[in-house]
Amino acid sequence: MALKDIVIKQEYRSFHDDIVKDFYIPILKQSVIYKRAVGYFSSNVLNQIADGIVALANNNGNIQLVASPFLSDDDIEAIKKGYELRNIMKQAIIREMHEVKNPFEEKRLNILANLIADDVLDIKIAYIETRSSMSMYHEKMGIIADKEENTIAFSGSMNESQNALMNNYEVIDVWCSWKSEEQSNKVNGKNIAFTSIWNDTEPNIRIVDFPELKQEILDRYKRTAIRNYSFLEIGEFEQPTEEIINKSWFKKPDNYPNYFEYQLQAMNVWKEHGYRGIFDMATGTGKTLTALGALELLCNELNNHIGIIIVCPYQHLIEQWVEDIMAYGVTPLICYSAYDWKKQFKYALSDYACGATTNFCIITTNDTLASMYFQNEVDKLSRNICIVVDEAHNFGAKRQLECMKDVYSYRLALSATLERRYDDYGTNKLFEFFGEKCINYTLEDAIGNDKLTPYYYYPIPVYFEEDELNEYNELTEKILKIFLNSKKESGKLPKIAEILLIKRAKLVSAARGKLKALYEIISKEYINDDHILVYCGATTIENSSYREGVADIDERRQIDIVVDMLGNDLGMRVSKFTSEEDSKERKRIKVDFSEGDMLKVLVAIRCLDEGMNIPGIKTAFILASSTNPKEYIQRRGRVLRKAKGKQFAKIYDFITLPRNLDEEIHTNKFLNSEYSLIRREYERMEDFAKLAENSSEIIKLKDKITTFYKLYYNGGKDYGI
Repeated sequence: MALKDIVIKQEYRSFHDDIVKDFYIPILKQSVIYKRAVGYFSSNVLNQIADGIVALANNNGNIQLVASPFLSDDDIEAIKKGYELRNIMKQAIIREMHEVKNPFEEKRLNILANLIADDVLDIKIAYIETRSSMSMYHEKMGIIADKEENTIAFSGSMNESQNALMNNYEVIDVWCSWKSEEQSNKVNGKNIAFTSIWNDTEPNIRIVDFPELKQEILDRYKRTAIRNYSFLEIGEFEQPTEEIINKSWFKKPDNYPNYFEYQLQAMNVWKEHGYRGIFDMATGTGKTLTALGALELLCNELNNHIGIIIVCPYQHLIEQWVEDIMAYGVTPLICYSAYDWKKQFKYALSDYACGATTNFCIITTNDTLASMYFQNEVDKLSRNICIVVDEAHNFGAKRQLECMKDVYSYRLALSATLERRYDDYGTNKLFEFFGEKCINYTLEDAIGNDKLTPYYYYPIPVYFEEDELNEYNELTEKILKIFLNSKKESGKLPKIAEILLIKRAKLVSAARGKLKALYEIISKEYINDDHILVYCGATTIENSSYREGVADIDERRQIDIVVDMLGNDLGMRVSKFTSEEDSKERKRIKVDFSEGDMLKVLVAIRCLDEGMNIPGIKTAFILASSTNPKEYIQRRGRVLRKAKGKQFAKIYDFITLPRNLDEEIHTNKFLNSEYSLIRREYERMEDFAKLAENSSEIIKLKDKITTFYKLYYNGGKDYGI
């Protein structure tokens, strides 16, 4: 029997086809050559290519695997600086090789290690190199040929483990050399491309042969020698079906702790309200798990006949959600720019709409959800759709408001601060769409019930230097003129005013006195401490020009100065933590920080505002003096998460004031703009102090500020800007 005797389709979709049974195993049984490019290298890759290769080994076949190491920003920077490429790549690969988790995996990896030892499986490492940079090779394609040189080529998003194929929505395109001239040309093109890559002749793609990598695999995973592969059957290293098929969709893992009473109450109220409502819960009190528990209730009610769309404002939140969703037995389709998602997304929705499948789970970003492509496909749906929106206060923006559609029968909003500042319209629309609050679990509740740690609050007054104060007042005067004119004309603030407001906020965040005060406090009191966070000057998470993964030049300037000051001047072990680091790098940083030996200080911007979970923070220095309650409540919540050995947290908040409280002012009044700044900073200080363990200690500073500005303020009109 040859490959051309097998019925092979041009396209396989995992919700319609059993790709392992119908495609993979039948063709590998008849094959002698298997060439595969799989993207990133990890020991999971070895698991993924296992299905069916025993049959190929029995045919005295040969397997060629091309993969890419996952290189962190530090790895790439080291390579640019001239450090030895092979050693850096080797260490990157070894980082991705996990320990054996269970007997099934042990047997499977032992077989694959034997295939390497017997020269059946060969592995080469690829990366992309240009004149100005290097990056990872991440193509997915395969070529399979039999003894008669009948050849199949395929490409697509397919992950080859049976577990992934049964849980993910996967699509592959297939071409056969014997079917037509067009398909034969396609197969030849794929084969030539792979051969060129394998032989290191493809432009810009470099290949490294790693004998030591193969030895590392043997040392880690080879348990016993296999003398005769003909005695093995594929079933011997297939994971048993009952282990990989979920008994229920969205089911809390047995090893997870029981829900708290307030979480159960929120779920039940959501159910009573027809599965619509808002979870208004303080940061760090388990909104995500409460939402997943609520989805479990809904799925049980509908016998798992439900389409679920989960929406997050930023990509780093999706990473955290996916981990929790998968723990609940569901592998979501991830939809945003870093993934090739559109084809799978369209099939998933169309199959559900026509009844070919009973459910789907998609997770996406606010921006992707609002895209025309996404919305056009959603508009075709009509039955049992649930939308879950994390950090739902962001959903009150105009572009997101347009996504609030009747197609969503079931709705859940999550937020610690749902009410939108200065936007009653957006706030009201959120309540109209999602419904009532099912729970209002405040920061005070969380601290009082021992769900978050108590904290000590230390406001640190810093003062504008003369040029900073002059610039602040000039900017405020310009903003006020625009504000008054636009209010008369349309009631809306134009773009130029937003630009000036952002510029002014940067001036407050980056006041020069903050760095001097930070240096003095850390050098005297914290130079030998660990688990320290320094939060730098992101102006606002509502900045409409913000692009995720791209830091503003002023933000980079401040964070670089702080890193240099703490790392070089004070000799502390410090790392940046921003949205520019990819997910794997952030995970590594979080592990190092939690251990506290290799990394003492995180210097962060923006990505700690919403959702990021780093519970080990004990002392926080907040340089970014946001006056928006939504933002500073988020930042406080990050710091108060409970962690082992953490009895309380300390928060140093750098309060920007226009003039020195201890110096005599040579004027008989403040400008209105100065008063407005004092008022906004004072309100934040009051809010922080109210729940602090040392609230009584802050009264003296509050009285001093009050007396000072009452003495000099001229009683002019405050426009709230």
